[in-house]
Amino acid sequence: QVLVPDRVLVKAQAVRIKGEGGQGNFVMLPRHLDSVTALVPGIFAFQSPADAWAYLAIDSGILVKQGPTGAVSVLQAIQGDDPTHLLQVVDAEFRQLDERQRQTQTALAQLEVGFIRGLSTLGRAYRDF
Repeated sequence: QVLVPDRVLVKAQAVRIKGEGGQGNFVMLPRHLDSVTALVPGIFAFQSPADAWAYLAIDSGILVKQGPTGAVSVLQAIQGDDPTHLLQVVDAEFRQLDERQRQTQTALAQLEVGFIRGLSTLGRAYRDF
């Protein structure tokens, strides 16, 4: 299963899955050990029992494998037949969004530091009064 916040996007049988985690690319088979993997923006692919491959451009998320079943939960996903085109979608949309989120977090951290410094200065001024 591939889940996005508002629905089940894909529910299918798979004999092999490929994706990209925080530690790099991986391949998972039904007989592999149970695991939980953090997913990064990239191409997620799975092979059906009939040897057909399905591709998704995914945003960050998580993969949980338990026994012969697995579930993927991601913020956004786009299905497609052409992995090259989907990779362009990942680069254009999902990775840019991650960069904007990092920039926003950096700006917030700088605001917090400035606020704390201001409080510290105010505290010293109050003591000196």
